[in-house]
Amino acid sequence: MTTSGVRVRIAPSPTGEPHVGTAYIALFNYLFAKKHGGTFILRIEDTDATRSTPEFEQKVLDALKWCGLEWSEGPDIGGDYGPYRQSDRKAMYTPYGQDLLDKGHAFRCFCTPERLDQMREAQRAAGKPPKYDGLCLNIKAEEVTARVASGEASVIRMKIPAEGSCDFNDGVYGDVSIPWDSVDMQVLIKADGMPTYHMANVIDDHLMKITHVARGEEWLASVPKHILLYRYFGWDAPVFMHLSLMRNADKSKLSKRKNPTSISYYSALGYLPEALMNFLGLFFIQIAEGEELLTMDQLAEKFDPDNLSKAGAIFDIQKLDWLNGRWLREQLSPEDFIARTLLWASENSRLTEGLKLSQSRVSKLGELPSLAGFLLSSDVGLTPASFAGLKTSPEETLEILNAVQVDLEKMLEWNVESIDAELRAVADRLGKKLRVVTPPLFVAVSGSSRSLPLFDSMALLGRSVVRQRLKTAATVVASMVGAK
Repeated sequence: MTTSGVRVRIAPSPTGEPHVGTAYIALFNYLFAKKHGGTFILRIEDTDATRSTPEFEQKVLDALKWCGLEWSEGPDIGGDYGPYRQSDRKAMYTPYGQDLLDKGHAFRCFCTPERLDQMREAQRAAGKPPKYDGLCLNIKAEEVTARVASGEASVIRMKIPAEGSCDFNDGVYGDVSIPWDSVDMQVLIKADGMPTYHMANVIDDHLMKITHVARGEEWLASVPKHILLYRYFGWDAPVFMHLSLMRNADKSKLSKRKNPTSISYYSALGYLPEALMNFLGLFFIQIAEGEELLTMDQLAEKFDPDNLSKAGAIFDIQKLDWLNGRWLREQLSPEDFIARTLLWASENSRLTEGLKLSQSRVSKLGELPSLAGFLLSSDVGLTPASFAGLKTSPEETLEILNAVQVDLEKMLEWNVESIDAELRAVADRLGKKLRVVTPPLFVAVSGSSRSLPLFDSMALLGRSVVRQRLKTAATVVASMVGAK
């Protein structure tokens, strides 16, 4: 990828399993850079220190590399505009916050979280959208200085015009007008000195010379805040392009509560990265029927950022399955197919570690598929009969499945030890013995009551697959409860 004036970036937050939506936005930026001979950059936005972890950052890097995306600058390879991890840039943001204070474009806010919660609750009760009410906006400079000197916690908020509207042109939506009175006085610098997304995003995009910002349409309402910051700093704003969100067939938002959304889930089930990128890339191009099978280079050739749809990208799993099947059958030689299969089975050491766990549980090798096959299956075929042999009632089984789903989502690490500790904590919270909690989970993740060690199996399957199997299991058991 040769360097031109065009510089674009993907800036994910390492706060969970990388979402397929991240791949969707990343692919658009990657194709945009290839189309214009520009530079594609990866930046890690980890300003949320409580949820960002090195493990999730590594998952972001691994997932995007698995997708076949390559960046010219990033936290793993460096570049002329680093660091490329926001937590490593913390000291860079402080002078900009002070600059806004000095110019009168921002103010210190001393409101406590409790006071802000009460304020928002009162606004909702009055039928108003919750936003900051300006309590600290006009505190005299001497009082601000004294309160800061005394050690009182404060944040820096941006000032918003009282009248008029923010008018701008979006690369997808065209001319947009958003009234200033609908824009919140955004926190820019938190009490711990870290910038919020909005502050760091604008500063980093400017310092990294980003020319085009392409992101999901959920950020369209935030553009006035960003444009205002560019004006306050005296900088030129980039071109904004807001892509339609990926949606289900019923037009609902694609979310992990309803669907498998993690890139790792599609990798674990045996989708080819080329097929997934092919599928996502079709949202950005116009083609005739019969021309759907496209490589990354072909996608870049047909890519037309000036002719994008605002209708929404429908994530049709049946179409993805069809494309993936075509890639497997038509694009791989027999030798490539075998190599890809072995590579897939070895992912996360599922095959080798699964065989090790199986050794003490079989009397002949022919028992291996029924014992350990669930580690490689896309669907373990759960039905009400799968749970019929449990000692727990359907109601109790459902309670366990739902409680475990919620708790596993909160885990920052995913390994045998952390899963063990979390499930013991769930059992304690439910007031049950661990031996009561684990049998429903055995069935949920393996489809059988006779299986490999549960904690090891969950670790090998990975968070995204376990999440989906528990969700499927809960749906099946809920039908048993409803049928009673």
